[in-house]
Amino acid sequence: MPTARCARCDRPFVSPVATTYSPRHMCPPCTQHPPSYTRAWTLYPYTPPLQDAIRLLKYEGKVSLATPLAKLMINSLPRLEAIDLIIPVPLHHERLCQREFNQALLLADQIGRHLNISLSYSNLVRTASTPPQTSLSRKSRLKNLRHAFVVRHPAQLTNKRILLIDDVFTTGTTVNECAKALRRSGSADVFVITLARTLDQNLIPDRTQSPAPYPLFNH
Repeated sequence: MPTARCARCDRPFVSPVATTYSPRHMCPPCTQHPPSYTRAWTLYPYTPPLQDAIRLLKYEGKVSLATPLAKLMINSLPRLEAIDLIIPVPLHHERLCQREFNQALLLADQIGRHLNISLSYSNLVRTASTPPQTSLSRKSRLKNLRHAFVVRHPAQLTNKRILLIDDVFTTGTTVNECAKALRRSGSADVFVITLARTLDQNLIPDRTQSPAPYPLFNH
């Protein structure tokens, strides 16, 4: 991932501002409309072979890939302090029944074990069954997910520092709507970590010129 990134959403800078980058710089969208989460990190670009592995996990049911994917996340975790709970981005129960697993939960479970932090997997729920986000514009994503997440037991989150886990960060709409629900319920901070992020075309690395960053998927 590029080193010049937004201090809030981790979005790579593609404009000349990158030449004067400092760790405090935020991208224009975060400056104009600050997200509900405190800070987000995305660990890898959503490009092959990682992209292929994530798709196999989500859409082909290759749940054995959750372990190496979680290891990739664990190997690149930022320094985190005083996290009280780890929460995976939830699936609506209809999609969960279709898929039979939540990939974010599989990743979050292993990260929680590694960090020795409790996992909360049933408090944050997705109450609205919405179309898949991948084919929607940013505006449609916002409309699609508005009020789609609720917290069942707000008292359990009062003044808690939450680490929210998901697999792919595209526009950030999903994790931001989750963070809104968590903050409304009294959470002190919501930090976000996603395994991969979709990139602007001019930021996608030329894999013929640089070593592959995903050794777990090279064989």
